[in-house]
Amino acid sequence: MALVSDLINLNLTDSTPKIIAEYIWIGGSGMDLRSKARTLSGPVDDPKKLPKWNYDGSSTGQAPGEDSEVILYPQAIFKDPFRRGNNILVMCDAYTPAGEPIPTNKRCAAAKIFSNPEVEKEVPWYGIEQEYTLLQREINWPLGWPQGGFPGPQGPYYCGIGADKAFGRDIVDAHYKACLYAGINISGINGEVMPGQWEFQVGPAVGISAGDELWVARYILERITEIAGVVVSFDPKPIPGDWNGAGAHTNYSTKSMREEGGYEVIKKAIEKMGLRHKEHIAAYGDGNERRLTGRHETADINTFLWGVANRGASIRVGRDTEKEGKGYFEDRRPASNMDPYVVTSMIAETTILWNKS
Repeated sequence: MALVSDLINLNLTDSTPKIIAEYIWIGGSGMDLRSKARTLSGPVDDPKKLPKWNYDGSSTGQAPGEDSEVILYPQAIFKDPFRRGNNILVMCDAYTPAGEPIPTNKRCAAAKIFSNPEVEKEVPWYGIEQEYTLLQREINWPLGWPQGGFPGPQGPYYCGIGADKAFGRDIVDAHYKACLYAGINISGINGEVMPGQWEFQVGPAVGISAGDELWVARYILERITEIAGVVVSFDPKPIPGDWNGAGAHTNYSTKSMREEGGYEVIKKAIEKMGLRHKEHIAAYGDGNERRLTGRHETADINTFLWGVANRGASIRVGRDTEKEGKGYFEDRRPASNMDPYVVTSMIAETTILWNKS
């Protein structure tokens, strides 16, 4: 008699050319990921060849009950690390039946910015450092922390090893490999300063693909923690007090920044970022004021400053970039719950398209 695990791991290619496509979209809160699956007649490697689909927007906070149909437009395909074989994950964005992007569809506006010829010419690269916290499901308290209590102070946990310092590494490594399998350009992982907190990095990714890849990496992480019976939190300050918050530092460069003389381009771009500090902060994630306090490797939310190798700055430039006269900068302000479509496109808009005059 077959076990459930045997059936889950069935290789469909042995018996049918059909595949399963898991359609993924962002729900009404702007952070809740939703998905559902459909059968396709055979393998597909181009999102343009995938059918549109629909869902009940009144059940996700995205449409009224009397006119609840929302249409999914497939935008990016990834290999499915859960079903494997020829099965796929499909990142979608959402539209009304009339073809208008719904209010929570931030990808559509981002795609317009990234398709601007001036932006395309600069080939913007992104590397996003996604921090998150693993929580015990029953008590909503960080993994590895004593129930109702606290571990020892921060210090030994960052990139730490050992059962008393690293909590949830099996989940982290499973996620790392699953993202590589899916085709996401995940570039690394590490334990963070607060115990139970981890980070993965996506990139370098060009333009709109940075947002697609980060959202699907988040989806895969949510699915793995579901299997493990653990909750993942993207709250920017999950534990009040003398504990580090969680961010999504966004590393950025353009073609001009990566070429000779690029450091001057970087400094001009940072100046423009400073002039739009308030607009960026407003778009960089909910609850960020609890994280950007001027402590715990952050700049105060109301202050814009940049520096070389300064992890207490709003924007950090690396020593190598300064030395070589070209490279990239790191925007340290985005919260862990930021929308990567919003953040990446806004950085490109400010540094390439926005005219400070």
